[in-house]
Amino acid sequence: MNRFRRSATVLAALTLAVTLPLPIAAAGAAVAAPPSPATASAPVSPSVQLELPRPTGPYAIGRDTLHLVDASRRDPWVPSAGARELMVSMYYPARHGSGGATAPYMTTKEAQLLLEKQKLGKEFPPELLSGTRTHAHTSARPLVGKHPLVVLSPGFTLNRATLTLLSEELASRGYVVALLDHAYESFGTAFPCGRTLTCVACDAVENAPRQEAAKKLMAKVADGRAADISFAIDELTGRRHGAAHSPAGKYARIIDPRRIGAAGHSIGGNSAAAAMAGDRRIRAGVNMDGTFFSPVPRGGLDGRPFLMLGSKAGHSPDSEDTSWPEDWQKLDGWKRWLTVADAGHFTFIDLPVLGAQVGVSDPSAPLSGKRSGEITRDYVGAFFDQQLRGVHRPLLDGPTAGNPEVIFNSP
Repeated sequence: MNRFRRSATVLAALTLAVTLPLPIAAAGAAVAAPPSPATASAPVSPSVQLELPRPTGPYAIGRDTLHLVDASRRDPWVPSAGARELMVSMYYPARHGSGGATAPYMTTKEAQLLLEKQKLGKEFPPELLSGTRTHAHTSARPLVGKHPLVVLSPGFTLNRATLTLLSEELASRGYVVALLDHAYESFGTAFPCGRTLTCVACDAVENAPRQEAAKKLMAKVADGRAADISFAIDELTGRRHGAAHSPAGKYARIIDPRRIGAAGHSIGGNSAAAAMAGDRRIRAGVNMDGTFFSPVPRGGLDGRPFLMLGSKAGHSPDSEDTSWPEDWQKLDGWKRWLTVADAGHFTFIDLPVLGAQVGVSDPSAPLSGKRSGEITRDYVGAFFDQQLRGVHRPLLDGPTAGNPEVIFNSP
């Protein structure tokens, strides 16, 4: 009998099993060692309805999907594929009552590939995960005005959909959000013309002969994603030649190019810092539980603010991941190092929130799914409100009675 209750469903399996390959775990990646994978005593019905929490902001949310191609770079994992490609979910504040149906969470094929990687394709219908109910509407009319832009990057192996909760929350607060999928770096991401790309980068990391080689490959992931983030900013703000007339360029009229942030989970958080190091347009960044395989430069980030938000077990000052205390010292602007008690590596994405809706609990990370979503939403939202909007958020001043799990570290 495994450590999960027999009511475990697909989300439990994902929370447990979507981890970095073993060489990376040994290299110091911020991934807690998972319990034995969950199994089900009988197939789970696809009629179960999962739903993301309703966003707290005052605005309706629109969502669009973009396919971006950077012709100036070849794909680093499959050079024969040609130019570097990205899939982008655009979230934005919208006019109430506009738009069509609610946006899909992910495709059934993407869910299927994720489940097959965990050898759970027979027990769990992919429709359960892909059918998660969201709150953004397709083709909604953008709210007039110039809004801050936040670019988000997901964890290694994970589809961008796993950061949907945070994307919808920020958009409901008045941000334009570009949620990226990086080609060949997830278990499955749908691209145009019926292509669903799988994780070639994962194979490269898993087959690395030594820990040092694995670390270098993860640094390559972070630096490549940093270039992706800057390219996406170019496209969305109309900076590149002809970009203003591209599908992405239409967002230039609602984006304030002076207020741009970047954030991510796991390697996506490292990528946010790496993007800041190379792109001064990015004014603020967040790393959610990601090892700094690509380190912060010795000279810091030119005084720009940065938030480190991680699990207490994995990223306290005395944890095994030494990259956090090392890079903390290099940060030369406003900064906070927050850790969350009873959290796991996946606390900061959608999976624990969805798992809680079907009675799933993980003894190694007992923080509830509800609190996982609330803490991520509240602290990341407060950070960008303060740093991109200039609105003081007392939540970031120190510990609060309403958030006893959140620890402020001052090493």
